[in-house]
Amino acid sequence: MHWAILGLLLLAFVVAVPMTIAARALGRRLGALDGAGVAGQVKATPRQVPNTGGIGIAGTILMLALLGLAMLATPLGPAIARHVPGLAEHLPGLASRVPEGLALLLCVLLLHIVGVIDDRRALPAVPKLVLMFAVALAAVLLTRTRALTLLDAYVGGPWLSVLITVLWIVAVTNAMNFIDNMDGLCGGVALIAGGALLATALIQHQWFNAAMLALVCGAVLGFLPFNFPLRKPASIFMGDGGSLVCGFLLAVLSARLTYLPVNGAPISAMNAHAVLVPVVVLAVPIYDLVSVTFLRLWQGRNPLVGDLQHLSHRLHQRGLTRRRAVVVICGLTAITAAGGVMLPALQPWQAMLVLAQTALVLVVLGIYELGLRSN
Repeated sequence: MHWAILGLLLLAFVVAVPMTIAARALGRRLGALDGAGVAGQVKATPRQVPNTGGIGIAGTILMLALLGLAMLATPLGPAIARHVPGLAEHLPGLASRVPEGLALLLCVLLLHIVGVIDDRRALPAVPKLVLMFAVALAAVLLTRTRALTLLDAYVGGPWLSVLITVLWIVAVTNAMNFIDNMDGLCGGVALIAGGALLATALIQHQWFNAAMLALVCGAVLGFLPFNFPLRKPASIFMGDGGSLVCGFLLAVLSARLTYLPVNGAPISAMNAHAVLVPVVVLAVPIYDLVSVTFLRLWQGRNPLVGDLQHLSHRLHQRGLTRRRAVVVICGLTAITAAGGVMLPALQPWQAMLVLAQTALVLVVLGIYELGLRSN
């Protein structure tokens, strides 16, 4: 079954490459290029580059996921399963996820449409945030996705778990949208974080979530050669149509994952740290979201209106080239993500070391930034 999931990743990559080329050609033909943003937003000088890359990413994910769900819901599923080692025994469980999968894809499509509209004519920040909350709530209710369900017994029902999950989805969606500000940055972070969550899903035998994460990773991997080429500038941008989809899927799928041991042991003081896996994996984009929001509030600015104060911009302003700033942020994401993958299998004292390592990465990063600011 592990090889079947990795095969999905390869398939998504193969499909995403021509989809990205087609999205780039479409963007050029329609003049769908990088724009100035909403009133009051501070952006880098717009470049004559299509920002339609999200169409290739979302199109790949939606198309392959719909084909997979259709296969599961028809006799074609058992016929194919006979030729895929390990798939037949998991087919009934995967088939039971079809309604949830369709609901998830509907939410992805709605958010993608919002992003594409925003890429063409920038939407005001508040209505856009309200739409994010609405889609997040719909995803929680329709796909039965809830994090920290253990809280239900202590607060008299699922309301707190639902609230936390919605806030998590909106926060991560925005974090990935915020970090999409340099060539290769959002795609690189999404690929690393998605890969870590995919590894966790495979270890925990969470096949539906693993399949969706494989599609995300494969689609982003097929997009990156055009967004972060070795020697040339990007020939296509992801746009909100892609960053919102990547952030939303990473948020929802990380909330759906079960991080406890495969044997189903109940949560206890010995394994409670496992629920922190998504926070550790996504620590760097969350750091960027929190730090830039704090800076804007400190300056009396609207935290929802973009500027050039993100982590990547701050590193660039302090001496790193844009490409090196992207590599540094992706490297830091890889460090925290590696710790997140290991977290569920660790003893409490070992988990404390991983959590301390993650905190130390962010603290050192913050000290480095403050030190450069004072020089």
